[in-house]
Amino acid sequence: MSKPLLFTPLQVRDITLKNRIVVAPMHQYAAKQGFPTDWHLMNVGRFAVGGAGLVFVESTKVDRRGCGTVGDLGLWDDAFVPHFKRLSDFIKEHGSVSALQLGHSGRKARRFRPWEGGRPLEQEAAEAEGVDDWEAWELVAPTAVAAGNDPEPRALSRAEIQDLVKAWGKAAARAEAAGFDVLEIHGAHGYLIHQFLSPVANLRNDDYGGTEANRRRFAIEVTECVRANWPDHKPLFLRLSVEDDAGWGPDDSVTLSRIVKDLGVDVIDCSSGGMRGSPVVGTGPVGYGYQVPYAAKVREEAQMLSMAVGLIVHADQAEQILQNGEADLIALAREFLHNPNWALDAAQKLGLDDAYGLMPSAYRFWLEKRDEAVAELVPSTQQSGIGGAA
Repeated sequence: MSKPLLFTPLQVRDITLKNRIVVAPMHQYAAKQGFPTDWHLMNVGRFAVGGAGLVFVESTKVDRRGCGTVGDLGLWDDAFVPHFKRLSDFIKEHGSVSALQLGHSGRKARRFRPWEGGRPLEQEAAEAEGVDDWEAWELVAPTAVAAGNDPEPRALSRAEIQDLVKAWGKAAARAEAAGFDVLEIHGAHGYLIHQFLSPVANLRNDDYGGTEANRRRFAIEVTECVRANWPDHKPLFLRLSVEDDAGWGPDDSVTLSRIVKDLGVDVIDCSSGGMRGSPVVGTGPVGYGYQVPYAAKVREEAQMLSMAVGLIVHADQAEQILQNGEADLIALAREFLHNPNWALDAAQKLGLDDAYGLMPSAYRFWLEKRDEAVAELVPSTQQSGIGGAA
């Protein structure tokens, strides 16, 4: 049997992924004053142990004002570097490639955690969790335009925009110092870069607003500054809301993808939504792989690597996306929360020889020993019960 595409290596610049399975960035909202905690080590560590080729640490903010909640991670100061190095080292020690996403929430900052309601944060609640810089943690955006009934942000000055571009570059240099091998710029989901791209959120009348070319300027400058501070031999990704249902669409995303490809972006991470809610259903009802057409379009029309994400749940589904040439990488998020060993499960279901080779020795040894002892054993992920079908 030929090897499944899902488990073929992929080289991007000088970094080789052992398979095409990616753990997408997922906010945990568990940081303390921007610093990672043991929760983050546990969270990314179990995905690396579970066999994924590339493991992302969640969106990490390049500026204090960019924190979405009191629990957001930050990389706006050198003091954070050794704490992130602990995460990167652990991911790599267990056979995966370590990746970090850099972002800024803009006008979507300063909120309660999603399970606390996600509404705009109140000062008293913030200070109860140790926040001592409430006034400095202000909402900033391209324009003083609120999202829905949220508080109105302050429009960034031109000088502040330039400072933020530099902040992304400095954070990229810190990510390199922390040992990460892949970096992603978060330009999606209604956050700051996406706000600049959007004709709804960006009403500026200078060279950062108005025309589509001007609205792209901030994303392009951030990309240039990050690439200048990120080693040439390491891959750079960009996440886009390819369709946001609010004036930014797939053709706009293809145009931007072509531009940033020439600036050193290697992979477009193809998501959607965030400006008027999520998800966007322009490709049809929300269901398995509903965002895959965005990855296929960017891959074909921008002629660059794309990563598909969004309700990719099953092994055969992921394999078919690759076989169809719709994407080069398969990113899963919540399904990895459900099953952190998804890569192992997928390998077994797709008939990969030596599937246990994805696992660390301490796991591989005991799993192989069990298989030798019980020849007819079926894993719990492949059968509903002792006498049940899969």
